[in-house]
Amino acid sequence: MNKWNFYTSKEIKPEGWLRRQLEIQAEGLSGNLHKIWPDIRDSAWIGGNREGWERVPYWLDGFIPLAYLLGNEEMIATVKKYIDAIVSAQEEDGWICPCKKEERAKYDTWAIQLICKTLKVYYDCSGDERIPDVIYKVLKNYYDLLKSGEIALFKWGKYRWFETFISLNFIYEKYGEDWIKELAKIIKKQGFDYNTATDLWEKPSHTWRMTTHIVNMGMMLKTEAVSHDLLDEPYTDNAEKLREILDKYNGTAFEGFTGDEVLSGLDPTKGTECCAVVEQMYSYEEIFAHTGDNKWAERLEMLGFNALPATLSEDMWTHQYVQQVNQVACQKTMIMAPWSTNGPYAHTFGLEPNFGCCTANFNQGWPKFALSAFMHNDDTILNAVMLPSVLNTDEVKIKLETNYPFENKMHYYIDAEKEFNFAIRIPTFAKKLKVNGEIAEANDLKFAIEQGKTEIEIEFEATPFFKKRPNDLYALQMGSLLFSVPIEYEKEMREYVKKGVERKFPYCDYQFIPKTPWNYGFSNDGFEIKFNGIGNTPFSQNTPPLTIKANMQQINWGLKFPYRSIARKTPKSTKPISDVQKIELCPYGCARLRMTEMPVLRK
Repeated sequence: MNKWNFYTSKEIKPEGWLRRQLEIQAEGLSGNLHKIWPDIRDSAWIGGNREGWERVPYWLDGFIPLAYLLGNEEMIATVKKYIDAIVSAQEEDGWICPCKKEERAKYDTWAIQLICKTLKVYYDCSGDERIPDVIYKVLKNYYDLLKSGEIALFKWGKYRWFETFISLNFIYEKYGEDWIKELAKIIKKQGFDYNTATDLWEKPSHTWRMTTHIVNMGMMLKTEAVSHDLLDEPYTDNAEKLREILDKYNGTAFEGFTGDEVLSGLDPTKGTECCAVVEQMYSYEEIFAHTGDNKWAERLEMLGFNALPATLSEDMWTHQYVQQVNQVACQKTMIMAPWSTNGPYAHTFGLEPNFGCCTANFNQGWPKFALSAFMHNDDTILNAVMLPSVLNTDEVKIKLETNYPFENKMHYYIDAEKEFNFAIRIPTFAKKLKVNGEIAEANDLKFAIEQGKTEIEIEFEATPFFKKRPNDLYALQMGSLLFSVPIEYEKEMREYVKKGVERKFPYCDYQFIPKTPWNYGFSNDGFEIKFNGIGNTPFSQNTPPLTIKANMQQINWGLKFPYRSIARKTPKSTKPISDVQKIELCPYGCARLRMTEMPVLRK
């Protein structure tokens, strides 16, 4: 295995469309949640009386790198305010969560696992030298309590035990003490082994279970990658075996899984929870860093360029709880909800359209993706994901100018004070690769960079193709982008107060009501590709950076009985009911209402 190390937000800075995407996030809900949402604003983590469990750690896990990547001083001051309050409340024995001593045995210690991971993120961004000792004390106390039997893993902590290894690996590298490895073994022994649950993934049960909970599925994929070193176990790529099973029975066109709370099968109108998208992305980031296996980085792109922007409104003030691959409307379902266990508003956009976990947790998606652009080991620097950004270390500066994934051209400006090896991961779909104008093998590139200034230009082609999906449906893909028929819509705004929490513009609830046809099939495989340039909103439905015109015809698709706003799983008929039309498809992540999986009418 070829392990890679992440750079920090002090060394990587976003540029181009990526920086704009992070700015939109900071201007939206992420950057303002502590001002408007009681569970963050008045949290028990900072001495208030609201939720004192996962929501503040979830939010900080994304808010911290967002603040430091942008160098936003107001946000950084907010970070320090929250971290100072959390650190100052740490008890003498190391316990850090807002919980009375006599209540510890009943407190779900998933919050300990999460706050330690978040504190490490803060340390990486800030270099605050208090933090290693704070994490050390938290985990030493965790070890003492678990070993003595005063507490035990249960509920979420039992099913997310592997998350502890993010901070365990960190403190073992710093302190190297034996108890850390002992704690690793205790946690694994008390935690759940998902290899024993795979038979439950094969058919939707529509019953709420921890073992089929979609967010747990996204998280647990990194288990072996992050834990095998501390556990002194061999690495077997177990994540691939588990992912294959999940994909076979619950896969989506964007290479995530359906889970409208729990695994939901292969129906493209079933939902995928927002939390699951960002957690699966984080798992892939960690697996790639620990293994160097390129397939995880390519799958990361599929999620980051498609599922992540699709589940957020363009201004990122609102989000969905679940997104649909074939999403023809985002309206309250008037009868029982069409999901496995979620409510009738789960696919509408809002402050917290089902549960508030995603309100806090979606924040990590874009910042951590940005931090995956460049990685390093020994004397090699790797461009892992071709995101527009600048890497600036003490001895090397690399600026990457690119509009990837919308255009496949990359220009690297390198200024080095020493010699080093530079590697660029080339996606498997790349064709006709050119390096500085010369044709090259479409493999990962490696360069021996000398002291001084160097420029490297690379470009390649990606070809549109039909991606086979279940039920004789197909999705159009080019490179790491899926393409969908965008459906124009009217927005219906709803402002109200629920349980003391205000929803008002711009963080009120919205329903999206379709205005244009969506009942299409692909007529054939004739495509016209057009790059339009990237506007002020990179993932805009009205001004998408890239479009593909396809030959399509309308068919009798129909609605899923008894719903008025959910498409059927498959069309009633594939017989064309219109002439061939040139329909302009846009990237999946740009289309808030869309049809993605459709039949090919003339194969």
